[in-house]
Amino acid sequence: MSRTTLDTPPTAPDAHTPLSHGLKQRHLSMIALGGVIGAGLFVGSGAGIAAAGPSIVIAYAVSGLLVMLVMRMLGEMSAAYPSSGSFSAHAERAIGPWAGFTAGWSFWVLLCTAVGLEGIGAAKIVTGWLPGTPEWAWVALFMVVFCVANLAAVKNFGEFEFWFAALKVGAISLFLVLGVLAVAGVLPGTDSPGTANLTGQGGFLPHGSEGLVIGLLASVFAYGGLETVTIAAAESQNPVQGVARAVRTAMWRIALFYIGSMAVIVTLVPWDSKEVVEKGPYVAALDHLGIPGAGQLMNVVVFVALLSAMNANIYGSSRIAYSLVERGQGPKALGRVSAGVPRVAVLVSCVFGFVCVLLSYWRPDDVFPWLLNMIGAVILVVWIFIAVSQLRLRRRVEREAPEKLVVRMWLFPALTWVALAGMAAIFVLMARQPDTRVQLYSTGGMTLFLAAVGYARQRARAAR
Repeated sequence: MSRTTLDTPPTAPDAHTPLSHGLKQRHLSMIALGGVIGAGLFVGSGAGIAAAGPSIVIAYAVSGLLVMLVMRMLGEMSAAYPSSGSFSAHAERAIGPWAGFTAGWSFWVLLCTAVGLEGIGAAKIVTGWLPGTPEWAWVALFMVVFCVANLAAVKNFGEFEFWFAALKVGAISLFLVLGVLAVAGVLPGTDSPGTANLTGQGGFLPHGSEGLVIGLLASVFAYGGLETVTIAAAESQNPVQGVARAVRTAMWRIALFYIGSMAVIVTLVPWDSKEVVEKGPYVAALDHLGIPGAGQLMNVVVFVALLSAMNANIYGSSRIAYSLVERGQGPKALGRVSAGVPRVAVLVSCVFGFVCVLLSYWRPDDVFPWLLNMIGAVILVVWIFIAVSQLRLRRRVEREAPEKLVVRMWLFPALTWVALAGMAAIFVLMARQPDTRVQLYSTGGMTLFLAAVGYARQRARAAR
């Protein structure tokens, strides 16, 4: 397969981008800070706790280490070559057009589908507050609001994410403070649980290694939203500085928000409490502390997290599509830009997302589950493209433009190979579990199809 070089004009990502640079440094900083607090942390972590018990802390620590390595690799490439295509553009530059095509369009399908899922989740919360109102109408309302905001100007996306992220960071920080005080036994009206919840109800590994594996798989897919900052950087006033700062602070953000909050939750609340899954682990923990209205307040935070993810995914999907078209990897209509915004790409991404919502109502037993399975392991496919791209680009950048290595991968290439081995291990674990095996095969089928199409397009272009 042919490979592009650093100076090949047809595949130089976003070389003369008409996109605006309306994102300020405060926007990018808060997107980086709040982006790590994804909807998956609030919504999906309950199932992981139910499967792994207190050992979910280990699961999040292991998957968190892998995510840190991926972010470092992505940050190295994005600081050297800022692009709205992010990892897709890097894969094209390092491996070839077929790789950029495959990584980009698979991620676009993932983001558009996620927009619909997050809209459904947010609507369920609202219908709990306002019983009798139709879910689909709330989803449509959220979709219209964020679609219009993203159509108008990129600064609207930045402002929404700034305040959403500020609320998420403030809420989870307050949760951690209250939780630590309760664990220490100094919160008024509470007694320290000690280690009773960590060692009781079956012990630290209540379901053995199988439970830990299920928890590990659940935790891997909870780290959503980390890529957004590298996509948004291309439209910021200082993309290199923004990416570098986000990547360098990723370690403590993951350790504090993910691993720290899981440790607090399983120490405070018995892992097998039904409220952990039914209400969500954060609401269950606050209700357990008996703080009036705290559980309902956390529901508001979960609602905001879902809206934040919707907004970020509409933005991310439109920019990935735009970058693909700019590199000749998609329909030209999607690349049309007006007032610095790829408005056709925004509209198409929103429409695709709402179609997914309609499918959840019209075909909940066949088409919709098939779609969910197809995107189940896309993030792992993207991570592999990131790691392979970094392996190939690093040496070339060192030779041709070493001054662009503002961010460097730790212990290169050893830790890059460690990360690839970790991804391979997760694939093996997914193949062993009946539920995730279907996702693995479905995602594999979509990836192979896109790779074949991308390679055929690459060969056809080379033959001209």
